[in-house]
Amino acid sequence: MTMRNLHRQAPWFALAGVIILLVSAFAVFPVNAKPPTQETEKYCLSCHGDSNLSMTLPSGEKLSLYVSQDQLDHSVHSNKGIECEACHNDISTYPHPRLKYENKRELSLNYYQTCEKCHSANYEKAQDSMHALSAAEGNQDAPVCTDCHGHHDTLTPDEPRSQISVTCSKCHTDIVDTYKQSVHGAALLEDENPDVPVCTDCHGVHNIQDSRTEEFRVQSPELCAKCHADKELMDKYDLSSDVYSIYKRSWHGVDISVYKARWGAVWHDSAVCTDCHGVHDMLKTDDPKSRVNPANLLETCRQCHPDAGPNWVDAWTGHNEVSLERTPFLFYVDKFYTSFTPFILWACILYVALQIIRSIVDRVRSTL
Repeated sequence: MTMRNLHRQAPWFALAGVIILLVSAFAVFPVNAKPPTQETEKYCLSCHGDSNLSMTLPSGEKLSLYVSQDQLDHSVHSNKGIECEACHNDISTYPHPRLKYENKRELSLNYYQTCEKCHSANYEKAQDSMHALSAAEGNQDAPVCTDCHGHHDTLTPDEPRSQISVTCSKCHTDIVDTYKQSVHGAALLEDENPDVPVCTDCHGVHNIQDSRTEEFRVQSPELCAKCHADKELMDKYDLSSDVYSIYKRSWHGVDISVYKARWGAVWHDSAVCTDCHGVHDMLKTDDPKSRVNPANLLETCRQCHPDAGPNWVDAWTGHNEVSLERTPFLFYVDKFYTSFTPFILWACILYVALQIIRSIVDRVRSTL
């Protein structure tokens, strides 16, 4: 090979060498290799890994200073490389500065504010929530970020999904106990059904609002419709997806819609879903304890209609279209009127048209 040919092929030899070096580098240092254990975390756990480490606060409460390595290993923070000083940013030396908090709760209420650094959007939403309002009124037990998400053991909040309701039960024990017995709660907690609503689906996540307000109540049918108007989801459980559209055409639904359109969020006595089906205690309609079970339906109606007689519920078709199989008498009445009414209307139109023609003819004759 001549020197000229070697000179021409030199760039190709160089490119081949670069490729070989890159392949060797990826082989020695794999792309998905797990990063080494964080050094700060190891340093802190040299003391805080002692399960007997604790201190007594001015209130007399004993504060455990132990941090479990297992909790950190499963935490969403540690796995993302977020180390101790990201939250404990007031501790940078040893010995540590003296804690200035009187009790455990005061410590939690101050430390949770570090969540804002990374989670500013959710933190701002939480400041407009029912929980924050309760805290502003002086309730020190009102939940903050760490009460729901944990401290060193911060996990994905909805894995499993039932964990959401378990978390809410820390404060709302009675409500969650009732929810567990409902058609929604039983399906979630017994079968981990992913389709049924959990607390946050109805109440929100960080911007939880007061469910006792007029606005929440009149908006509740739309809330229920998120699932019960979803045809694909309802077909999965052999349920009708027409319940919301039928409710909107009913007297109750029309009344609520008119009031919302005219006055906005106002309390109105017309029934919404929860008035009949319950709030956290919703049951299947064939359950003997259900408020809308045929045996209990009259008493449910009498909440608003105290003078309702025993034949009251016979006039109600439920959230079902009128059909030959379910309501044959109403079906034929409906068919009669849907056929007879257009006939009458067309007859009236024809009569008016003939009268106009006759008037025109009479006027023309009178001028001749």
